[in-house]
Amino acid sequence: MNYRNPLMPICVDKYEVRKYVKAKGLDHILTSLYGVYNHPDEIDFESLPNRFIAKSTTGGGGINIIIVNDKSKHTWEEIKGKMAHWYWRRKKGHNTNSGREWAYTGIMKSRIIIEELLQDDRNADKSIEDYKLMCFNGKFGSLWIDKNRYSNHKRGFWDKNLNFLPNVTSDHDTFDTPPPLPDNINEMISMAEKLSEDFPYARVDFYNIKGRIVFGEITFYPWSGYVKFHPDSFDFELGSLFNTDFAQ
Repeated sequence: MNYRNPLMPICVDKYEVRKYVKAKGLDHILTSLYGVYNHPDEIDFESLPNRFIAKSTTGGGGINIIIVNDKSKHTWEEIKGKMAHWYWRRKKGHNTNSGREWAYTGIMKSRIIIEELLQDDRNADKSIEDYKLMCFNGKFGSLWIDKNRYSNHKRGFWDKNLNFLPNVTSDHDTFDTPPPLPDNINEMISMAEKLSEDFPYARVDFYNIKGRIVFGEITFYPWSGYVKFHPDSFDFELGSLFNTDFAQ
């Protein structure tokens, strides 16, 4: 909680982090960007593709997101109204996450970012597997995967040797049978280590759609630090991976 690094506010901003990823030589894993805006009035709705995702650059935890699968089924006034709510929240300071998440206090302003909508037609709900790699001092320490987020959400954990941990859970049921890991999982690990090398801890998220690795986000405070792992021993195992000298 007391660690301060000027790169952290950059990495938690959903637009600025793209510059960080590019600086690491990984711009090829970024989603297509349709635009970044200071206010909804700047957006030309007609010029946007039929499918897209809109987010506030300071959102987190699944809030401040609009998914548009078919633009013809939405009106701009409807979408703009939701975005205006984001604007009100940030003007009132309701989305600073400053209590336990210092990095968000360094963000200069909240904006709207519109990007390519990622979907996987192999899944009934078109959701995409979310690969979250926890890295400590730039080294991969543990993996978790979220699957079927919009239907029968399951979450499973793997250790640093990519062994599935059937008895480890958090706030979702784990897999009865773990999904196979992508053939390019080691490439994902290498990318995660590169993106996390400046920090004592970072969780680097990717999507993997038919072998295409796509950057998701970097976070330093999963669940704001409140999640409970079962068994408790897993929490202690993760804690033991911190290098306190790094964080001085």
